[in-house]
Amino acid sequence: METSTNYGVIQEVACTASLHGKHHLYSLAALNILLSITALLGNILIFIALRREKSLHPPSKLLFRCLTVTDLAVGVFSQPIFAIQLISIAHQRLHLCYTVVSLNEIAGNSFSGVSLWTLTAISVDRLLALLVGLRYRHTVTLKRMRGIVICFWIFNISICSLRRFGEHAIISRVISAFIHSLVAISLFCYMKIYLTLRRHRTAVGDHAHRGQLRQGGISPNMARYRKTVSTALWVQLTLVACYLPYGIVAGASHIMGYSPSHNLAVRLAITLVYLNSSLNPSLYCWKIRGVRHAVRETVRSLCRFNYS
Repeated sequence: METSTNYGVIQEVACTASLHGKHHLYSLAALNILLSITALLGNILIFIALRREKSLHPPSKLLFRCLTVTDLAVGVFSQPIFAIQLISIAHQRLHLCYTVVSLNEIAGNSFSGVSLWTLTAISVDRLLALLVGLRYRHTVTLKRMRGIVICFWIFNISICSLRRFGEHAIISRVISAFIHSLVAISLFCYMKIYLTLRRHRTAVGDHAHRGQLRQGGISPNMARYRKTVSTALWVQLTLVACYLPYGIVAGASHIMGYSPSHNLAVRLAITLVYLNSSLNPSLYCWKIRGVRHAVRETVRSLCRFNYS
């Protein structure tokens, strides 16, 4: 079949020795192992911290925990496998390389897909929290959010499996359409949030100017809401920044044809994608005070346990 041949070509090029020698393969493998360790340790700490965090609404917390799980899975599975792929290329172990490329075709793309769907769900969740007001806690429940998250995992694993073993070219176009749609939805949600908050701030300023408010400032709930929106937006922008170079390189390869000369750029772009899983824990600690405190307490507890 043509689609199988197409995937075979992609697989063969992915396992072709670079025109730039072997040194960069070993360097990238070592870098990915290092990033794997940081992603593993950082996301374990964040997962523990999110369990202790009380300020986030449980469904919102579940979405952030889902993101943490995907980042943890990247550190545990995708990055070590990518390092094995690079080393197998350097030693010309093609059968091993083909195997790990196939594994990451399903697993790595599934983790990335779940992350993107979850970030879109977070943007919709934050918009709903702003628009429906007091009805939000009755509308967005933990049970419903669990069902949504389970659907994310089932859908992404299924479609990535179809892409690997079925109509690769057709499924790739479907995935591309979903990616563009999800990014557009997130952009719409954050623009709507920005405009709504801007109108709210203008209205509050007008009331204060007319003497209708005794005290100025932002309510604690609104301040907390803005912090969660800021956190979600930073995570979204970081993901886009890490994934965009890979999208550009992959798009250029698709247009001009897959070639070993593009391998170095592709491998650097994949490493940048995996870097995202190590950056997110730092963003959570920076933007969510409760998570930052919980991480500190967890680290102190581990240190006391080691010294006791």
